[in-house]
Amino acid sequence: MTDNSNGVVFDSVSKSFGTQTVLNNLNLSLAPGELVTVLGPSGCGKTTALRVLAGFERPTSGRILIDGKDVTAVPANKRGIGMVFQAYSLFPNLSVLDNVEYGLRIRRVGRGERRRRAQELLEMCGLGPFGERFPHQLSGGQQQRVALARALAVQPSVLLLDEPLSALDAAVRTQIRDEIQRLQRELGITTLFVTHDQGEALAIADRVAVLNKGIVEQLDVPQVIYQKPATEFVARFVGTATELEIGGCKTFIRPEDLKLEADPHGAFTVTGHSYTGERTTIRAAGNTRETEGIELVSSAFLAEAQGLPAGARVRWRLSGEPAFTAEGSAA
Repeated sequence: MTDNSNGVVFDSVSKSFGTQTVLNNLNLSLAPGELVTVLGPSGCGKTTALRVLAGFERPTSGRILIDGKDVTAVPANKRGIGMVFQAYSLFPNLSVLDNVEYGLRIRRVGRGERRRRAQELLEMCGLGPFGERFPHQLSGGQQQRVALARALAVQPSVLLLDEPLSALDAAVRTQIRDEIQRLQRELGITTLFVTHDQGEALAIADRVAVLNKGIVEQLDVPQVIYQKPATEFVARFVGTATELEIGGCKTFIRPEDLKLEADPHGAFTVTGHSYTGERTTIRAAGNTRETEGIELVSSAFLAEAQGLPAGARVRWRLSGEPAFTAEGSAA
C-alpha cells in the first residue's frame, strides 16, 4: 500500500518482539474524520498497532503516515496525537480544569487561551461546573470525560482510544460511548478506537477492522462485518452464529435467520431462553446421534419463544441467508 492521502495509513507495517510476530504486513487506512474500531481477541495485535501509530513502538518494517507525512521515525510527542486509555491517568493533585489544561501548558500556550480552551472542552463533555473539583471527587464516567477533554484540548490531528470504556459499568459505558461518538463527529477528528467488545465496536464505528494474528481479516462498515463476514474467523468471532454443515459446506447462520418450530419428533431440544428486550434468544441442543454436539441459537419475538418452552422438541429452518459459507470445507 502506497496511498499517501490525508488521514492515517499503516503501510505494510510489521512488528516483532524477538521471534514473535505481532503485526504481519498490516495495511490499514483511516480517512480524514473517520472513526475506525480495531476489534480482535487478546493477542491479535490491536494494542500493538495503536502503540506503533502513537510512536511508543517502532515498526520492524513498514511505514506510518499521518496526513500524508511519513512519521515512522517521528517521536511520539511530535506526532500531534491525543490518547485516552482504560486507566484515566489523571493528575490527582490537579483540579479538573488544570488536568485538561496540562497539555496546553506543556506546549506553552498562554494562560488565557489555555483556560478558554479547557473550559470549552469541559462544556462539550458535560463537565462545565466541575472545573474546580479534583479527580477523587468525580465518578469513573466523569473522570473518563476529563481524560477525553484533556486529549482533545491540544487539538490533535488523530485521536487514539485504547479500551477507554472497559473499566466502566454497563450503563455508563453506553453513555460515554455515545458521547465519544458525538464529539468525534462534531470535531471531525480522525480516530482509532481499540476494543475487544464487539457491541461497542459495531455501535460506534464508521468502519470496523477485525484483527487476527496481526493481520486484518476484514475491514468494512459494521453492518457488513456482522451480516456478511468475509472469513470463517470473522463469522465465529463477531456476534453469535450457529455452525452447521449444509450441502457439504460449513455454514454460519445468525440467530435472526434461524427459525425454530415445534416438532414432537424434532432432532433438537430447547435448553433455555435469554430475554433481551424485544426479542428472546432460544438455545436448542441436538438429541440424536446425528445432531449430538450441535447447538442451535435462534432469535424470536417473545410470543414465539413462549410457545417453545425448555424441553420442547424442535426442528429448524432458514428464515434468511447464511452469514458465511466455507466452500468445500466439509470432509
